[in-house]
Amino acid sequence: MFQRYSFAKILIIPLLLIFSTLPSKAQEKGSKISLWPKGAPGFESRRNEPEQAKDWWVKNIHNPSITVFLPPKEKATGAAVIICPGGGHRELVYNAEGVEPAAFLNNLGVAAIVLKYRLGREENSPYNVEKHPRQDAERAMRLVRSHATEWDIDSKRIGLMGFSAGGEVANMVAYGPGTGDPKASDPIDRLNSKPNFLVLIYPGPGYIPATIPTDAPPAFLLAANNDPCCGGSTVELLQKYRAAKVPVEAHILAQGSHGFNMGQRSKLNSVATWPQRLADWLSDNNFLLPAGSTQVKKPE
Repeated sequence: MFQRYSFAKILIIPLLLIFSTLPSKAQEKGSKISLWPKGAPGFESRRNEPEQAKDWWVKNIHNPSITVFLPPKEKATGAAVIICPGGGHRELVYNAEGVEPAAFLNNLGVAAIVLKYRLGREENSPYNVEKHPRQDAERAMRLVRSHATEWDIDSKRIGLMGFSAGGEVANMVAYGPGTGDPKASDPIDRLNSKPNFLVLIYPGPGYIPATIPTDAPPAFLLAANNDPCCGGSTVELLQKYRAAKVPVEAHILAQGSHGFNMGQRSKLNSVATWPQRLADWLSDNNFLLPAGSTQVKKPE
């Protein structure tokens, strides 16, 4: 029943050309900002401990941060996406599920912000999976909104994107009110943390609410049917979105298993070109309108 929801004709070569050239450019443009200038609340003394990084992963994150990749001004649409890489809450798949999607989004004119959140399942971690990643993601949303004018971002077009465990982090913050504390001494904490839209790529099974609230952000969901971890949770989210009558688009690929990242390393055309489905969805839902545009696309 849920073999595939996408029937659009796709072209693999243009996407491969994009991916072969963009990641290095995104790396050159990224600027890192700590979520809290003095360190994470309660763990300020650990903020100067160095991260560990090797090959595809980053871990030992005690000073959570965002790295900001802004698109060229002539391409900027005003939309932005905060990206939560996966890694099972033990490490972050930082390049393949952070820098590479940032490069793709920049090419669409979307500001991309990669979140390094604290890891609750890393060996000897002092962090709680249910508390600290949520705290980091909420702070990241508020921090980006506080810089919206400076970065030419529309504060009403800020999305949250999560891969695998990063999808669980996105679930933690997407379905509540997101209301800031109007009495907070830090003005950033007074801002709303609720994303305006949600992108979940093979999201983990955790932190899916019993029901999707009717004010939940519209969502784009994608996973492989043969993903033993996260195919089922993606279908579960789809069904709950449909029950709540909240806009959702879902693509269940027949093959691909888990962890195919942005797809460009796959020999499967449906996997290698899945980012075009996301680009279509962003366009169809008016998230890619040029900054200052008053034109609104009407559905067919």
